[in-house]
Amino acid sequence: MTRGQQRDYYEILGVAKTASVEEIKAAYRKAALQWHPDRNPAHKEEANLRFRESTEAYSILSDAQKRQVYDTYGHAGLAGAGAQADFNGAIFQDFHDIFGDFFGFEDLFGVAGGRRGGRSRVKRGSDLRYDMTLSFDEAAMGVSTKIRVPRMEYCEACNGTGAKKGTGVVNCQACGGRGQLVYQQGFFTVNRTCPACQGAGQIVKERCAECHGQGRLERERTIELRIPPGVDTGTRMRVQGEGEPGPNGGPAGDLYVVLEVKEHKFFERRGADLYCTIPLSIAQATLGTELQVPGLNGEETLKIPEGTQGGAVFRLKGKGLPDPHGGGRGDLYFHVRVLTPTKLTREQHKLMEQLHATMKVENKPAERDSNIFDKVKDIFG
Repeated sequence: MTRGQQRDYYEILGVAKTASVEEIKAAYRKAALQWHPDRNPAHKEEANLRFRESTEAYSILSDAQKRQVYDTYGHAGLAGAGAQADFNGAIFQDFHDIFGDFFGFEDLFGVAGGRRGGRSRVKRGSDLRYDMTLSFDEAAMGVSTKIRVPRMEYCEACNGTGAKKGTGVVNCQACGGRGQLVYQQGFFTVNRTCPACQGAGQIVKERCAECHGQGRLERERTIELRIPPGVDTGTRMRVQGEGEPGPNGGPAGDLYVVLEVKEHKFFERRGADLYCTIPLSIAQATLGTELQVPGLNGEETLKIPEGTQGGAVFRLKGKGLPDPHGGGRGDLYFHVRVLTPTKLTREQHKLMEQLHATMKVENKPAERDSNIFDKVKDIFG
């Protein structure tokens, strides 16, 4: 089919120039089913031509950029813009999306690098997951450690081939080295993965006694890790190339270390910020005081002003956890809880009565929009 003989792409698929992508795809499916050579054995040459013609039309009209060029300049515009239709990997992927493995289209179009020679036995290795538990302090400060990861590694006896030393691999007799078996079902040619070689196209003649033909054995590998400070539960660290090696010399997968951080005895974590509740006596809250409170790097000094109310929150800026991504440090918050004594000595009771006589409070309910209501809501909500 030459350029001078080409028909209008919309005419080929039988759609209007305003057709949507879905309408074009549906029309192409119909045309491909109609003109597949296996369904037209008496007119195979014409069917092959029409089939390729329909596929070429679809490759242009399903691509928004090529379609715009074609609508504006026709076939000449596609040639001039270097956008002419070709049977590349993208159109074959679309073909698979529409029909699945229904047709043996590599054989129909003669695609280089298709399944004709069987699948390569070289594949990427599997990724691995390792769950690791850290104490709160280890997560806060960061830690260097070593872990032992069980994984499949190449068998040294056969150098990962799976074949007994001195032997090798041979073409699979079941599929003739193709990796697939071809079945004729009515009008259609259907390809299926060869069960004998699992699509490899080759099989081991004599299996290695150590790995039983698998080419790999389970081993434990020691890996050094540097855990950055500030990590949290759910943090996933990727260690490139430390997964399982790929079969037959394929690249190794990756190792993913998933962290779980134990809770602290009294710090509550919210992102990089830390929260802690500290008790105060009525006298400390009333008169004010200076306390030594726990911090990540030892004790910190916290000043409590006189007249502090229960539920007050004090912040020590930059005393929280570091951001493992380099975003600075969080803050350390202390929530004050004023303790009411439950047992008093006779002298303390007398002093309280004297204090009560000098301090009168109207015990009226607080309105919902008052400051005291907001404080209570913050404490208990």
